[in-house]
Amino acid sequence: MSKILVTGGTGYIGVHTVVDLIENGYEVISVDNQSRSDLSVLEGVFRITGKRVKNYSIDICNLSQLINIFNENQDIAGIIHFAAYKFVGESVENPLLYFENNLFSLINILKCAKEFNIRSFIFSSSCTVYGNPESIPVTETTPLQNGESPYGLTKQMGEQIVNNTVHQTSTNAILLRYFNPVGAHPSNEIGETPSGKPANLVPVITQTAIGKLPAMMVHGTDYQTKDGSCVRDYIHVCDIAHAHTLALNYLIEQKNTANCEVFNLGTGNGITVLEVIHAFEKVTGIKLNYTTGPRRTGDVIAIYANNDKAKNVLGWEPKYNLNDMMATAWQWELKMNETELTNTEKTLA
Repeated sequence: MSKILVTGGTGYIGVHTVVDLIENGYEVISVDNQSRSDLSVLEGVFRITGKRVKNYSIDICNLSQLINIFNENQDIAGIIHFAAYKFVGESVENPLLYFENNLFSLINILKCAKEFNIRSFIFSSSCTVYGNPESIPVTETTPLQNGESPYGLTKQMGEQIVNNTVHQTSTNAILLRYFNPVGAHPSNEIGETPSGKPANLVPVITQTAIGKLPAMMVHGTDYQTKDGSCVRDYIHVCDIAHAHTLALNYLIEQKNTANCEVFNLGTGNGITVLEVIHAFEKVTGIKLNYTTGPRRTGDVIAIYANNDKAKNVLGWEPKYNLNDMMATAWQWELKMNETELTNTEKTLA
């Protein structure tokens, strides 16, 4: 059983990937300082898989602490690197925070991969590397445009750092360019748990529907799209998680044809913000209270994936449709709300 180190293992995509790795025979250790997540999600992992996952609560920007983990775990066979800040709007407001956190952490984990001769490395990239593409759908060879936000720039620079580094080491890497992950695990044991006011569309939708937010705003309705709102490629988080397992298998089995390869992870369907809202309303029967407003700085107008490469090379096939995404996201929101009410009652008792 190969041991895999997952950075950001208690984050949204990270914890779903931890589950998928365990279900496919891997041993997993996590590194996450919970600056934007909660350690309790590992209880959900245990309820799904029956396995306890050890988490090291350190900041991987601290190289000496990270090295200690590798010294303690000499049998690490691969690394999946999620740990990063990820909100476009926040990155526009505080670019130095993003450059420092997202790049220093990556450099440190690559230093450890080199020092401890880790052969397989998967980097959590993003469709933001494409900027506003000249044509869609985008393939892995679509020319990258200027990043529309500091977050997007950190992913572009991160890819360059990984690509240049692995050519000088024994490490092989895969860059996975996610589109827009949504939804929750069908067990309803783990899902997206934003701290504070959510920045991603689907948690905003579910929190508006349940009454945590009084209303939501659609940012921009004057884009050159089918209904004027931004177009994205929404993909279920479990589909993204499974792609990491397949990518890891691909590297460990030495099927890669280059030191560094790139794969798009999207459904291949471009869906507008308003279409997502209407899909949620259809699935749940709840009418959302939303308004429209001006465009938001840093937002790409329209993007969706050509996912042929991931399908043909990795054998990956997305299983969940948009209705599934909305249904699992809503069930997770209901569960979180019920848990919060129960905890409040216990506090008052």
